[in-house]
Amino acid sequence: MSSSCILPQDITLLSQHACHGGVQRFYQHESAEIGLPMRFSVYLPPQALAGETCPAIVYLAGLTCTEETFMIKAGAQAIAAREGIILIAPDTSPRNANIPGDSDNWDFGVAAGFYLDATQAPWSKHYRMHSYIVAELLPMLLANLPMDKSRVGIMGHSMGGHGALVLALRHPELFSSVSAFAPIAAPSQCPWGQKAFTGYLGTDQNNWAEYDATTLMQNQSQPPFPNGILIDQGLADKFLVEQLHPEAFKTACASVQQPLTLRYHEGYDHGYYFINTFIEDHLMHLKRGLSK
Repeated sequence: MSSSCILPQDITLLSQHACHGGVQRFYQHESAEIGLPMRFSVYLPPQALAGETCPAIVYLAGLTCTEETFMIKAGAQAIAAREGIILIAPDTSPRNANIPGDSDNWDFGVAAGFYLDATQAPWSKHYRMHSYIVAELLPMLLANLPMDKSRVGIMGHSMGGHGALVLALRHPELFSSVSAFAPIAAPSQCPWGQKAFTGYLGTDQNNWAEYDATTLMQNQSQPPFPNGILIDQGLADKFLVEQLHPEAFKTACASVQQPLTLRYHEGYDHGYYFINTFIEDHLMHLKRGLSK
């Protein structure tokens, strides 16, 4: 195993598992941005273990999920091993912040960090998932794993799809490609997003715009991802009409001539059987966008 695949001693390796010739690892570390221990997972393909510098894809999971969910359920490692892609999945929120009521609702608080930096007390002290990913986790991994910093993509599901679109649009210097499964594409217009944004960011909706992918896209001066964005959406998804609003994002893309492939699928719901079915399409889309 290449020495470049070993993280510093202050990052605790919780477990590792041989997988498709590579290794699936789960880690914990003390996060400076969050102010609490945070967990994340990494899949290293055989090419990385042999010392080859590889492209990487960050996956952001949805409500109620953890750093384990994608790695266990999506079936992505076989494709990543074949293509030589490093996979990274952070947890979905801080844990053990001991904020009163933080576990009372499945769609707000624990496992529902919405990949933003909260500005409202008491959430603002620890709920800083946006900065955690771009200012701490990704730089740490780029410095210590055989990752090509010029070839990093991002994807996500539901709340994580929202996060992936927002992070990509706000940090094109970090992310060269983006895709999403059933994203919360216009959070300012849906109950999930309105609840999260009010609690984390306050009632002034002007402060919501920087975390709303549809608004961010509307404000682009040119197409930010000329190689295209891929979104898959199941038509049997019970959250589609009330919560997700992919057509709003499609309209925003059209307004700035951003290429978008928005695919609807009969019979598919909001869960990981849907993701497992189309994960190869997303990994290949993202890898094409990472080509030098």
